[in-house]
Parts: sequence; C-alpha cells; structure tokens
Amino acid sequence: MASRNPTRQDATLNDGNSFSPLMLASPSSMINQIKFEDEPEVKDLFITVDEPESHITAIETFITYRIATKTTRGEFDSSEFEVRRRYQDFLWLKSRLEDAHPTLIIPPLPEKFIVKGMVERFNDDFIETRRKALHKFLNRIADHPTLTFNEDFKIFLTAQAWELTSHKKQGPGLLSRMGQTFKAVASSVRGVKNRPVEFTELAEYVEAFGQKISVLDKVSQRILKEQKDYYEEMKEYGPIYTLWSASEEDLVDPLRGVAGCIDKCCKVTEALNSKLSNDLIPIIHEYVLYSETLSGVQRRRDLIQAELDAKVDALVKQKADKDVCLATWESFLSSQSYDEQFDAQQEEGS
Repeated sequence: MASRNPTRQDATLNDGNSFSPLMLASPSSMINQIKFEDEPEVKDLFITVDEPESHITAIETFITYRIATKTTRGEFDSSEFEVRRRYQDFLWLKSRLEDAHPTLIIPPLPEKFIVKGMVERFNDDFIETRRKALHKFLNRIADHPTLTFNEDFKIFLTAQAWELTSHKKQGPGLLSRMGQTFKAVASSVRGVKNRPVEFTELAEYVEAFGQKISVLDKVSQRILKEQKDYYEEMKEYGPIYTLWSASEEDLVDPLRGVAGCIDKCCKVTEALNSKLSNDLIPIIHEYVLYSETLSGVQRRRDLIQAELDAKVDALVKQKADKDVCLATWESFLSSQSYDEQFDAQQEEGS
C-alpha cells in the first residue's frame, strides 16, 4: 500500500492519493497481494470449470460442475484430476480459506440464488454466468501465492464426492462453532481499543468506496433495464411503419426511412445492451463483492486484535493481582519479624 502523508487523517474518495493502489487495481490484481520481483512466474496449476449438469432428487434440485485440474506439483498424487462439485462445495471451500487465512482477501463467489438481471435460477444464461464466475474463483485461488497451497483447496480439487463429504465432517464441531460465534459477538461488543490509524483510515475508505460502488451498480442495473425496455418497444415500431407505408402512397419513402432508422437504432441499442451486460456491469458488480470481502477481512482483523487486547488486559490484571499478593505477603512477613523481635525484647527484659 502506498504511503500517505501522516498529517492527513481523511480517507475520502475525492483524494486521488488516498490508497491509490486500491483505486487503480482491478479486482483480479487485488488478490495477488505478494509479489517477488526476482521470482519467476511459472504456472503449474491449471483448472477448468465446465460441463454443468442438473440433478433432481426428492428433496432438492441442484447443479454440479466438472472441475478438471492439471498440475506438475509434487505434492499432488497425479498430474490430472477430474471431480464434480456443487455450489455448496464452493461455499465450504471459501469458508475454510477464510478460517485458515483470516487476514487475506479471499476471492468472492457469485450470489447463491440470483445473479443481477436474471430471475430464473436454472436457465441456461444463469448457469453459464455462474460457471464463468466459479471458474474465475478457482483460478484466482490457484494464482494466489499463499492460498494456492492450502490443503483444503487441494482436497477440493482432488477428492471424490464421498471423500470430500468425509473431510467436511472433520471440521469444527457444533460446540466449537458456537464458541467461536460467542467469542466474535463478545469481541464486537467489547470493541477494539488500539486499532492503528492506518486500519481506521482504510476502514473508512472501504466503507465510502462500497457505498459509492453499490450506488453505481444499482444505477447501471437500472440503465440496462430501461435500455432493454426501450429496445423491445423499438422492435415493435419498425414493422408498424413498414406496414403503414404500404397504405400511404404519398408517404412511402418517409415512412420506410423512419422504419430503417428504427432498425438501425435497434441494432445499436442491442449492441450497447450486450456491452453493458457482458463487459461493464459484471466488473462493477465484482467490485461490489470485493468491497464486501474487504469489509469481512477488516472485521476478522478487528476480531483478532480484540482477542489480543483481551489477553493483554488479562495479563495486566494478573500482574497487578500478583503485585498485590507479593506486597501483602511482604507486609505479613515484616509484621511477623516485628512480632518476633518484640517477643525477644520482652523475654530479655523479664
């Protein structure tokens, strides 16, 4: 992160120098948090997410995706693996990565049920959009200098379904998870006493950025919806003017000209809508997801610091209690010594 003037305490988005790497970096570059200039970039892990398949049971309907992995790493038992995973498995992996690396930025997953602009959960567009997002999610982890060597990530890529189910059951038990929840709640209530200034500034910046990018995301969605409605209306007007020209001999050329203009507008609007829905809006929404991820990282960092503060306070209290005990014991020994001297003097006098 670029250094800032220590006299500046604001972290507004209007300041072009404030946290400039976050402003200039794309979401894909944000996850590469550690770079070594002299380290050769040799890709040794290739992951593909494809072949979505529907599964219908008496209880639920869900989609699984084929995860094909090719690697030259020695810690893998083979060079190629092929497994099938459902969305819940991706959620499990993300949760495990957050537990193992609480202060790292874990790439975001697409929303569970609805991708913006799509209502039907199992239509082809939704499935393809999610497949692309899951493919990007795994490859970002694979390209991360730390997350790529996570053991749960390796198991996710290589274990068969029953092996993955068995591994999931080895995670934290209910009582342990409840204990972690209570600890998190207690820490959030207790708050962070000594948060460094740079983390406070970063939290303010991320909050402001998240609010602004969320507004931009909603506005973009509304523009796209209005553009689609406009396109559908224009598609109906073109044929109407063409039919009209057949019944108006004196207006044939003007009416056909209007019909031709409407047809051109339809094509331009369709191309614009395609650019918005495929290029611009997914990127904006990805920034929204990353801002939420950053907020989660900050909460976990604050939780760790709150636990540290609590332990430091406990140590200080123990030391204070120890000092009081030592002082009391020394006072007791001094009084005992004084009593013995007094008794000895009494005996001599008698």
